[in-house]
Amino acid sequence: MAKLGIVMVSHVPELVKGIARLIAEVAKDVPITYAGGTEEEEVGTSFAKIEKAFENNTGEKILAFYDLGSAKMNLEMAMELTDKEVVLYDTAFVESSYTAAALMQAGADFSAIDEQLQPLTIK
Repeated sequence: MAKLGIVMVSHVPELVKGIARLIAEVAKDVPITYAGGTEEEEVGTSFAKIEKAFENNTGEKILAFYDLGSAKMNLEMAMELTDKEVVLYDTAFVESSYTAAALMQAGADFSAIDEQLQPLTIK
């Protein structure tokens, strides 16, 4: 079974840092990396930051979550360049990131996590 990890992408650096802090309270052993804002720490997204989040994550299979549209576009481009398997979720950002991390910490496998995330789909 592949080791699971989480990558989160947000337009606002402080938002994604806060979510990562929240998740760390329940999922201390889960590999979580994130990309927030532009290279200048402004509101927006950065392909380079997303690519680095994939590289720095020790998971072999990554569950990816994002806040808004251009974050998804940059995630999809970065997914094409990583060797890791990435599953991109169109789900409620905070709720799904937290749910996935808590389930990973509890030892749930990918299929169980995926099943729990489906009701959080927003598209």
